Amino acid sequence: MKIGIFDSGVGGLSVLKKIKEKIDFADVIYYGDSMNSPYGSKTIKEIQNLSLKIGEFLIDNQVDIIVVACNTATAASLDILKERFTSIPIIGVIQPGAAMAIKQSKNKKIGVLSTPLTAKSGIYEKIIKTLNPKYEVYQKGCDLLCPMIERGWESSDKNTALLKAYIDQLPNDIDTLILGCTHYPLIREEIEKLVDKKIVDPAEETAMYVLFELNKLALKNGVKKSRKQKINIDYFVTGDIEKFKKVGEKFLGEELSNIYQPLVG
Repeated sequence: MKIGIFDSGVGGLSVLKKIKEKIDFADVIYYGDSMNSPYGSKTIKEIQNLSLKIGEFLIDNQVDIIVVACNTATAASLDILKERFTSIPIIGVIQPGAAMAIKQSKNKKIGVLSTPLTAKSGIYEKIIKTLNPKYEVYQKGCDLLCPMIERGWESSDKNTALLKAYIDQLPNDIDTLILGCTHYPLIREEIEKLVDKKIVDPAEETAMYVLFELNKLALKNGVKKSRKQKINIDYFVTGDIEKFKKVGEKFLGEELSNIYQPLVG
């Protein structure tokens, strides 16, 4: 079996990391569209066009499931991807993250750090209130974080001050904070130094959704799942491969190989 994962760059590696922890019987194709990063500053139509092109690439490479490992692409494109590619399951990261936040929050006040487009869409508030209308949701779009992480975040007083400025724009009485961009878990330690809230990384719950769907597919298609000694991961990166490799290895704590430049981009 094969999992297709895509993001606007390195952020989706946070989802890949959790999937690797839970699934040992499926190979992976990871598509990082760093040439077009950040998605959060693009129009919905632009993001949809990029997402559909990547979806076609993954389908052509015979994946059994697609994971939209980008909150912005999930908000803008999940429905249109499901309409276009009806033959396989397609999972976004927002629904799992919203469900996890509801479980975690005690005072029913949830904050979300995300890209500006995700915040503007109000998607987390919509989904959380659909699940339970009693919850209050506060969203802050952070226009500078994603590109800084994509370049390779460096710990500094300046960067800490910028991060704190974004966090301080959320109400202090929230008890749960969703990392509403898959890039943000890459600087989770920095965020934890500044907040005393429960932090929700949607990647954790997303990986569980993927495992559930793969188990269903295996049962439906009569596929025998066999544990692999090591799952094979092919990385396709539209931008600077060396930069992607450097940031990816720092986050995953392992050497990345099988990195290619896709023909589409």
